Amino acid sequence: MTDVTIELGPNRYGKSAIRLVRVDRSDPGRHVVRDLTVDVALEGDFTAAHTDGDNANVVATDTMKNTAYAFAAEHLTGAIEAYATTLARHFLDNDQVERATVNVREHAWHPIDVADTPATDAFVRGGEGTRVATVAATRGEVAVEAGVEDLVVMKTTRSAFSGFPRDRYTTLAETDDRLMATKITAIWRYGSPEIDFDGTWSAVRNTLLEVFADHDSPSVQTSIWIMARAMLERHEEIDEVRMVLPNLHHWTVDLSAFGMTNDRMVYVATTEPHGLIEATVRRGQG
Repeated sequence: MTDVTIELGPNRYGKSAIRLVRVDRSDPGRHVVRDLTVDVALEGDFTAAHTDGDNANVVATDTMKNTAYAFAAEHLTGAIEAYATTLARHFLDNDQVERATVNVREHAWHPIDVADTPATDAFVRGGEGTRVATVAATRGEVAVEAGVEDLVVMKTTRSAFSGFPRDRYTTLAETDDRLMATKITAIWRYGSPEIDFDGTWSAVRNTLLEVFADHDSPSVQTSIWIMARAMLERHEEIDEVRMVLPNLHHWTVDLSAFGMTNDRMVYVATTEPHGLIEATVRRGQG
């Protein structure tokens, strides 16, 4: 029998779904709620833990969780990108760690209006998408990505889909005016970790929404291209945009059985099955 060499390939480990809420009461007239889900993953010299059962280099995932809580108290005062960067760099203090990746999702809470005045201590969960950030830190580089997930949007006109191939299994009718709805995930990569994260994130998200509303869409694929290209053209801070758009179909209801016509007024909304369109748009090398 020929000798076979077996070795450990790429690996990482960490703590996922760390849920934390920070309430800042320093201003009695305006409490601030920060609600995060944090994931931490480490890569480095952990071979012995896999092959020999030697845990001498293994930072406990419970330690990662506790560190996320402690750093929330001390460092969660600004953008989630800054918090994630500080947390990732902390784990590099362990010599065996070569790369630390921290992903943060922020769930927005807004003060409830009471008689047209924002409440001091009562909040409602926002429904305008989840802000996300991922920081991957090594001793020589910090890479920062940010974006938004679960951003549900709809166009009631200026969306089409036609000219596609047809065969014996094709039943979809061509249309030059359909209702288009999707739940956007858009992740962009920053060219530098030293920027105004809050201001840039808000500006890029505003561009995404503005262009979605303002363009004519011959397909979801084209919509991704148009929106991502505009984000890159308007915001020099970002180098790449990855977008995922599920096509949340809305089909017109046949009301003819009731002696009624339905001119694009009443739809049945479906979530499954749905088309899923993904693309990355980036700056060219030339």
